Amino acid sequence: MSKFLTADWAQAVTDALGNHEGFKNAIGTATLSIQFHTEGGPEGEVNYYLAARDGSAAVSLGEIEGADVTVKQSYDTAMAISKGEMNTQTAFMTGKLKVSGNLAKLMQHQSAIQQWGAAVGVIDIEY
Repeated sequence: MSKFLTADWAQAVTDALGNHEGFKNAIGTATLSIQFHTEGGPEGEVNYYLAARDGSAAVSLGEIEGADVTVKQSYDTAMAISKGEMNTQTAFMTGKLKVSGNLAKLMQHQSAIQQWGAAVGVIDIEY
């Protein structure tokens, strides 16, 4: 079991993405980086990012320089999305996600974002 928004969780997400055919097919050889800022969690603010390049993707805690897209969210929103209780489109449309940066690039890879949710659904996460 991985505690949400920890290094163990990030590694479990990375492993799940690497083992999920739907995500791997959707991301292909794209170069994409998404920075997440999550506020209001039990440990305070947690920053993490997705970095995809040349057919592989990794999620890591911290900051990535020159992110294509930045997402700001509350811990509650991040947790609801992780649990499958809320989808990213609803969170964005209701203002629970604030997105900035190259939105066209994000939309270009929307299927990979959806497959991310399917890939991580198998992870046993402690909230």
